[in-house]
Amino acid sequence: MVQDFHQNFEHQQAPAFFARGPSPFARLVFFAALSLALIATDSRLQYLASIRENLMVLLHPLQVVANAPSQLYQFTNEYFSTHHRLLNENAQLKKQALKQNVALQRLNILTLENANLRDLLQANKTLVESTALAEIMHVGRDPFAKKIIVNRGTNHKVLAGTAVVDATGVIGQVTRTYPSSSEVTLITDKSLAIPIQVERNGLRAIAFGHGRDNTLDLPYLPANVDIQRGDKLVTSGIDGVYPVGLAVATVSEIKVTPDSPFARIVCIPTGGIENHRQVLLVSMPQVKVLTHDNNPNSTNNSKTPTSNTKNNVEKTQPQKPKETTQEQNPNKPQPNNPNKPHA
Repeated sequence: MVQDFHQNFEHQQAPAFFARGPSPFARLVFFAALSLALIATDSRLQYLASIRENLMVLLHPLQVVANAPSQLYQFTNEYFSTHHRLLNENAQLKKQALKQNVALQRLNILTLENANLRDLLQANKTLVESTALAEIMHVGRDPFAKKIIVNRGTNHKVLAGTAVVDATGVIGQVTRTYPSSSEVTLITDKSLAIPIQVERNGLRAIAFGHGRDNTLDLPYLPANVDIQRGDKLVTSGIDGVYPVGLAVATVSEIKVTPDSPFARIVCIPTGGIENHRQVLLVSMPQVKVLTHDNNPNSTNNSKTPTSNTKNNVEKTQPQKPKETTQEQNPNKPQPNNPNKPHA
């Protein structure tokens, strides 16, 4: 009997201490399908935009806390900087300020001359852009995308499409805004293109980000294009996003292959997030298109002719010669009619 009891006890399964749910593979399939569904919904219908903004508002204090150690280290390092370094920086900044003041005086004269020429030619005035100072909070976590986060958002009247520049050149463009921050896509990202102009000869082209090695490409240009190594590229301003004349990149390499009619031109960006922490948000004003309906100078005179027009038409019409009769001029002798019988 004892032997049968031991056999029955051995056949019983051990009790499970933890209840096991679905298998790991089933969980992977479920969450992968859920992620794909959310991505498709967000890209097509934009249902998750408000949810993303609310999450960014909730995560903003966590971002500030996460960036606190680096900011504390930076402030401490700046506080304990040497006296000699500050003196050298002060002298260098004085020289730079003197050069910029001289250049600014010449710029003011050129601006006045340009304004006078525009008045003489009755040309449209140049657009004045608005600027706002921002600071880089952190770099995007995605290694395949070139993006940064700045501490200005919709609460500071920042709109998507605003250009972002630093002291050396163009950095990128605001592609997504949140209440207290904004996402900036760098010009080296593959998804961003910027219209440029060669400073030496005025040649216009479009520069695309290369992505991996932080460079720019000028595709679809012929092999005999007039571009040299070392040429500076500036913004052309034809897109209405970037102001005219901002530094973009410098041509570093030109490759021409016999099997391709196009040249491969590689450029190095002038500005960069590694150089400065403060950036400038530059937004171009909206231009109102003046049509015939809302043009105050346009009238309906072309539809209905005026009295002056009628008078002019009457004046231009040929006048018939006046016929003289006997009643009009009785004293004038009448010629003898041979067919008329005499009294």
